[in-house]
Amino acid sequence: MITVNAVGKACPEPVIMTRAAVEKGAVELEVLVDNTVAVSNVTRFLEGQGFRVQHQENGSEFKLTARREGSAVSADPAPRPQGKARLAVLVAGKTLGREDKELGEVLIKGFLGTLSKLETPPAVLALMNEGVKLALPDASTCDHLKDLERAGTKILVCGTCTNHFGVTERVGVGTVSNMFEILEAVTGADKVLSV
Repeated sequence: MITVNAVGKACPEPVIMTRAAVEKGAVELEVLVDNTVAVSNVTRFLEGQGFRVQHQENGSEFKLTARREGSAVSADPAPRPQGKARLAVLVAGKTLGREDKELGEVLIKGFLGTLSKLETPPAVLALMNEGVKLALPDASTCDHLKDLERAGTKILVCGTCTNHFGVTERVGVGTVSNMFEILEAVTGADKVLSV
C-alpha cells in the first residue's frame, strides 16, 4: 500500500499528489489530509479513477483508504452536444462589473438566469473568489445555478475560496472543488468565458 502524506498541503496539492501515486500504478492507497475539503476532493478524484474509498477521522486529520475496484471511469463534465462547442464559464466575483455594486448584483443574476435558458448551457461553470458566494442558499443567484446544474452544467465551487470566506458548509449548489479540477475542466472546454 502506498501512503500519500498531504497533511498541511494547500489546495490542490493533495489531489495532485494522489494523482501522481495513481499514475505510478498504485491500486491501494492511504491518503492523509487535514481538512474536509481535501477529503472531498481526493475522494471524488479517486472514485472517478475506479477506487473504493473509506474515511477515518483522527482529531484534525483524516485517513482515506482506497482500493481500485475496476478500470478508470471517465469524468467528462457534461455530454458534448452534437455540432456545438463546449463552453466553460469562470465567475470570479459576486457582481458583474465593478463600479456599481447594486447594478452588478442585478446583472450577475440576469446573466446566470439567461445562461440557464440557453439551448446549449455551458459544460462547466466555475465559481472562484467572491463568486463562491453566488452558490449560497440565501443568494438570489442560487436558484439559477440549480437550473444550470439540472440542465447538465457542472458547477465547481472553489474550496480554498469557501474556506477563506468561512462558507464551505453553507454551499447550496454545485461541488466544492479544487484548483486542479477547476483548471482541468475549464481548459478542457472549447471556449472559455470569464466574468
